[in-house]
This record gives sequence, structure tokens and C-alpha cells, in this order.
Amino acid sequence: MTATTELLAFEQRPHPAPLPAEQRAQVLAAPGFGQHFTDHMARVTWTADAGWHDARLEPYGPLQLDPSASVLHYGQEVFEGLKAYRWADGSVWSFRPEANAERYARSAARVALPQLPPELFLESLRALVAADAAWVPDGGEDSLYLRPFTVATEAFLGVRAARRAEHLVIACPVGSYFSGGVRPVSIWLCRDYVRAAAGGTGAAKTGGNYAAGLLAQAEAAEHGCDQVVFLDAAERRFVEELGGMNLFFVHADGTLVTPSLSGTILEGITRASVLELAGDLGLTPVERPVDVAEWVDGVRSGAITEVFACGTAAVITPVGVLVDGEERHETPGAPAGSDAVALRIRSALLDVQHGRVEDRRGWMRRLA
Repeated sequence: MTATTELLAFEQRPHPAPLPAEQRAQVLAAPGFGQHFTDHMARVTWTADAGWHDARLEPYGPLQLDPSASVLHYGQEVFEGLKAYRWADGSVWSFRPEANAERYARSAARVALPQLPPELFLESLRALVAADAAWVPDGGEDSLYLRPFTVATEAFLGVRAARRAEHLVIACPVGSYFSGGVRPVSIWLCRDYVRAAAGGTGAAKTGGNYAAGLLAQAEAAEHGCDQVVFLDAAERRFVEELGGMNLFFVHADGTLVTPSLSGTILEGITRASVLELAGDLGLTPVERPVDVAEWVDGVRSGAITEVFACGTAAVITPVGVLVDGEERHETPGAPAGSDAVALRIRSALLDVQHGRVEDRRGWMRRLA
């Protein structure tokens, strides 16, 4: 369902009453995460007959959906998550958005949605950021979180791919994921539920995968844990990923191990970046299956010196403990100010994203 199209120009439909500057300043002073949204949203329509068309920038607001819209009944939707960063010179940049565009297309293909051309994906980001540039925070680790998503909007009941869909981009200013500073998190080992199975949608960024993990996340919270880790569906022994982050294991022999992609794990952009950065720290990146017993035994013996998770929202998150039923397995943490690998990688990523060091890999793209 790949569509070929010329780059569409976004019609400007400005918000008639944008949030006053003083109120916006109050939001930017303490943005939280996913609580306050910018004045506009970018939008492009797709139909089976016309392809992608009617690109426009319009006021942020409720969507009008028919009660029979396909997304409400059959879950046809995909999304992405990335950030825009204000550099010291006032310009606004994004981190590897081309990779998000490619994953967005792969996710869409998996759930039989039209694939948005990468150049149109990038242009929708630019259109929104240009209009709402005043919403991009500066200073510290603050940024503007961008949420592109595609939903099937055809009004019908029937199990088939929808013939109408909408691509939208919304944005919200966000602060540091760790309001009190970086701290090791606790992980609940889920043995009752799986996130994805071979042949399923695990490698796609679609809402159903996250819905499948919510019950396990609630179970983790009941046991005092911050996050949940899922095992493979076939043998229930190989580590896959957290509810929304990929995992890494630092070994004493200098290897940096992460579970290999097998069609059930989301290919994180931060994950791919960490693998590339490993060599800069003298580490050897390895992608292979990781048995949960290896995690427990490795931490106990000292063969594994650190465990951390990574993702767009938190960047790098040290793991402090794995909880398996009544058993607690303490894992090496990464206290602030330490020389831990997790914190060194985190600093390296943030320095590139915020323009504090040279972007030697060409990861950053200017949006405004």
C-alpha cells in the first residue's frame, strides 16, 4: 500500500486564538509529559482513490470520527515518538527522524495502512514545528515531543483494510523524564502475559501492543516496580523488552549485549544509536538472545556489571533491581556522578541531541 506522491505543500489554517505568551511560558516552566499540547497539528488525508492529499496545518482540537470508523473497531492505527530540541543559537533540530519515518512505514504496512512517504513524514514535522516553534523549550533536558500517528477513518463495519485514513502530528513540551535526577528503576518480570508472538505485530509501533502490556504494567505497580519486562511467547525464558523500552546488559568482558530483533521486539531508534555509540566507549556491541537466567546469574557472579533500558522518552534508564515473584535480584545501579556506562552513553546522546558536541554521524536534522 505504498503511495507515491509529490511533496505536498501544507495549507496554513492558523489557530484563531493561540495560547497567550504568558500562559505558554507558565507551561514551559513545568511542562510535565504529555499534558499540554501546542496550538496546531499537522494533517494529511489518504483515500484509496486519491492517495495522500489535502495536507494542512490546522488548530489543535478534537477529531470528528464516525462511530463506525475502522480504528474504533479493528484497531488500525500506528504511531511514532520523537523529539525536537532547541539549540543554543535558537534553531530547532530532531534526532534521526528519517529512522522514525522508515519505521512508521513498516508499522503501517504490517497493519494494512497506507505507508506515508518519508519525505512527507518529515515535511509534516517541519510544518508543525515551524508554526509552533515558540513551544520548543530551551535549557536543560527539555524538548518538544512529537507524536505522528495514522488512524483508519473509513466509516464501515467489516474486517478488511480501511480505504480512508488520516496522518496527524501533535506535539507537547516535555521536561526531563527524571524530575529528581537519573535513578535506577525496578523491573517486574512478567511470567503470566506476553507482549508479542512470532508472526504478530511486535515489531510494529501500534497501539495494540501497548494495550497488551497495560495489565502487566499494573501488576508491576502492585508489586512496587516501575516497569515490566516481557519474555518470549514460545519458551517464556528469553528477555524481550520492557513495556516501551529496549534492554542492554553491560558485561565485564567489554561486551554490550541486547536481545536480538526477532520480529517480536520493536526496533528502537535509541537502541540502534546505542549500538553505534558502543565502540566510542570501547565496548563491543552484541545482539543475541538473552535468557533471563543469564541475567540473574550474571549479576550474581559479576559477569554483568550494569543493566539499562533505553527509549525516546527517558533516553537511558539504569535498572536497579529485577523482581521475579517473591525473589529480588539486585542489579548494579548507576548513581548520579558515577562513571557507569549507562550514564556515559546517556550524556553522549544528549550532547548530540542538544547540539553541545559535533554531530559526527549526521544524526540531526534541522526542523526550524
